[in-house]
Amino acid sequence: MKKLMVLSVFLSLLLFSCTPKQDEGDYLKIQGFTQGTTYIITYQTPDSLDLRSTVDSLLHDFDLSLSTYIPNSIISRINNNEENVVVDELFQAVWDESLRIFKLSDGKFDITVAPLINAWGFGPGMKMEMDSIIIDSLMQFVGMEKLSMRDGIVIKEKPGIRMDVNAIAQGYSVDVLAEYFKEIGINNFLINVGGEITCSGVNPGGNEWRVGVDKPVFGNSLPGQELQAVLLLDNISLASSGNYRKFYEIDGKKIVHTLDPATGYTRMSQLLSATILAESCVTADALATTCMVMGPEKAKEFISGLKGVDAYFITTDDDGLYYEWYTPGIEAILQK
Repeated sequence: MKKLMVLSVFLSLLLFSCTPKQDEGDYLKIQGFTQGTTYIITYQTPDSLDLRSTVDSLLHDFDLSLSTYIPNSIISRINNNEENVVVDELFQAVWDESLRIFKLSDGKFDITVAPLINAWGFGPGMKMEMDSIIIDSLMQFVGMEKLSMRDGIVIKEKPGIRMDVNAIAQGYSVDVLAEYFKEIGINNFLINVGGEITCSGVNPGGNEWRVGVDKPVFGNSLPGQELQAVLLLDNISLASSGNYRKFYEIDGKKIVHTLDPATGYTRMSQLLSATILAESCVTADALATTCMVMGPEKAKEFISGLKGVDAYFITTDDDGLYYEWYTPGIEAILQK
């Protein structure tokens, strides 16, 4: 639905260069690879504690649970119909939130779109020459209502049902890392996994964290090269989804990676990117994808009806001009 094996970062981190007070500790930055993308974490530690090995270990646990690119992961084993696979806590948490957003969005967010993702060429499976016959044949395997869980075991109505949680798992990995940082007493940090972000406390300059939202220019693969806006973040999570980086063309028509579970077709609309702010990154992650599937007008109505959630949308018109729409909570933190 959103995340691919290739690096897909929609937001670029902007940090102040000021030096923090020495008695509060230095700010360190660690980075690495995970879930087919990268992570960058900036945090303040009084004892120069290098947490990269621990972070890598925690993220490795995510891959073993939720990565469809690892054959022996829990999700791959379930997708391949291995019997009596008991899910772990990571899978369970992502399952619970996926089901909640599935119901909240009337099915616009659906982790069972994996057969479609593969067929359209955006997943680990084989790309197919898509037509209405193939789509109709795959749609019998789409719909989270066709799944249930009993005693930690996922039960499928049909063996061909496969799950893909790339539109939500990265957000949850950010939440888990943030929880770990706070448990060990680190309260000033910004965690960025593939563009899904959570922040706590202040940046090295003692101010709010600054996150840039990229201008959604098609084919622009370099985050931060051209910004549409900057958001000042204070103890909040943020996730972004868009169609302008991951697409291919057939006969001049763009085939984007946003898929509508109701139709089986890719969803291209005038909503170019959706940035969501919420208390948890797992929720922001799922809602960003949901909005892209809905399109601009339905997404505006949907987000406006949710409590504790803010959104910043970038849309376009037939002339290629950019427009922004945002909820009231964005106005105080928006810098252009």
